[in-house]
Amino acid sequence: MSDKGHSVKVNLLGKEHQFACPKGQEQALLAAAENLNANVEQMRMRSAIRNDDKALLLAALTLSHELLEAKAQLHQLSAQQHALCDKLEAALRQED
Repeated sequence: MSDKGHSVKVNLLGKEHQFACPKGQEQALLAAAENLNANVEQMRMRSAIRNDDKALLLAALTLSHELLEAKAQLHQLSAQQHALCDKLEAALRQED
């Protein structure tokens, strides 16, 4: 194996899969697989989907949507933070 990483076995939809993983990121990969499994189960409970592939796709779309929303919120919060810093800098300059 190279120094870049190694393979890690994860359980997805009741089946074991092996993935390459950077060294030190094993727990993150296992947590991601656990999160994905939980999302697939939620999709199954909320809908009539029983097909593994469709449930997996729906869970992936849901997670992708959540990620895009989180990125948009982060961008908005960052813009607000920059605006506040600009106001603070302007106020400090006026005091000098």
